[in-house]
Amino acid sequence: MTGVILEGLDRDRTWSLEHYLQRGGYEALRKILTMPMTPEQVVDEVKKSVLRGRGGAGFPTGLKWTFMPKNYVGDKYVVCNSDEGEPGTFKDRDILRYNPHALIEGMIIAGYAMGATRGYNYIHGEIWEVYQRCEEAIDQARAAGFLGQNILGSKFSFDLFNHHGYGAYICGEETALLESLEGKKGQPRYKPPFPATYGLYGKPTTINNTETFACVPWIIRNGGEAFLQLGKPNNGGTKIFSVSGHVTRPGNYEVPLGTPFSTLLEMAGGMRGGRKIKAVIPGGSSMPVLPGDLMMQLDMDYDSISKAGSMLGSGAVIVMDETTCMVRALERLSLFYHEESCGQCTPCREGTGWLYRIIHRIEHGQGRQDDLDLLHSLSNNIQGRTICALGDAAAMPVRSFVTHFRDEFEYHVTHRRCQVGAVSDSQEKAA
Repeated sequence: MTGVILEGLDRDRTWSLEHYLQRGGYEALRKILTMPMTPEQVVDEVKKSVLRGRGGAGFPTGLKWTFMPKNYVGDKYVVCNSDEGEPGTFKDRDILRYNPHALIEGMIIAGYAMGATRGYNYIHGEIWEVYQRCEEAIDQARAAGFLGQNILGSKFSFDLFNHHGYGAYICGEETALLESLEGKKGQPRYKPPFPATYGLYGKPTTINNTETFACVPWIIRNGGEAFLQLGKPNNGGTKIFSVSGHVTRPGNYEVPLGTPFSTLLEMAGGMRGGRKIKAVIPGGSSMPVLPGDLMMQLDMDYDSISKAGSMLGSGAVIVMDETTCMVRALERLSLFYHEESCGQCTPCREGTGWLYRIIHRIEHGQGRQDDLDLLHSLSNNIQGRTICALGDAAAMPVRSFVTHFRDEFEYHVTHRRCQVGAVSDSQEKAA
């Protein structure tokens, strides 16, 4: 199985420039500057790869790069979203920790392709040691001539800087991230204008995810078509899945897009303790949950998961077994989104708290018969009515949990206790 980002990272000091060069590092950058390839040719190669954004939305990367104005006079920026605050997601910090030069090279190539002169890598505030690792890698790249003025003797100049955030989930939203980079309160901007025309410091800006940028050097070295062939039509390449929850071996697994979920689960050692799978959130806590038996029939790619009623998102696969109380799980998720709302939009500021309080009272034996319909109504009135997608992130899990596991919620309301615990008690008595 061919890896793109995690390949060869099973040895010591894989984060060093020396190790990266041994793995073919910066050959893609040399290729575009010495052949040379035009910026348009670089973008075309990324388009051929059908590389889709690995941060959540899955938007085609090559198409996104074409939104940057070509004839703009002045600074343009490339920004990497390494904020990674989504519960269940932990792939990007491993890229930064073990393969930071892949990200650096990818951002340099993106800068060349879009005519940008400077890049910023916005790193999540709670991973200080990773920030330090990235600072070391940038210093190495700059000392070796891969960053700065007239890179590798060419006329192309590009520099790159890390920026350490402070752990606010909302700064994972690209315009809130830009506000934070500018030293302002991290709150989303109204769109339009979009970042490609009015981004960082009011200049054209393109923001991509860490994994997205880290795929670019492989694409340029091997060709966009080769990357596409690793995956499946409309789902090019490999994807890193952060598998957590009730599995035997939680961790990051890089597999071709289109790999069956059952194969991914087997790679993670299967269900812990031999228990039965109950539910899976396939793309991070903000994505709709799916029943376990349905997930066992699905492939891990954007289109297959979308058709099943959820989203691949960031690739954070949260696996829950039969001992999981779905009401309690949703209560914890809803508390997170309530606490992380920036408060700018009324539907999100008021609605997320309302959702949490309803689920909290259901979990604690105070639920009412009309609460489940109220949760659906509230979710519908939040989703699509906020400046950014945090409102959607709070609403989609609620609606999907109640839809797929309504019997558990009704049991809580009727019996004032958890159905999972009741089943366990009855099994013990029968034994």
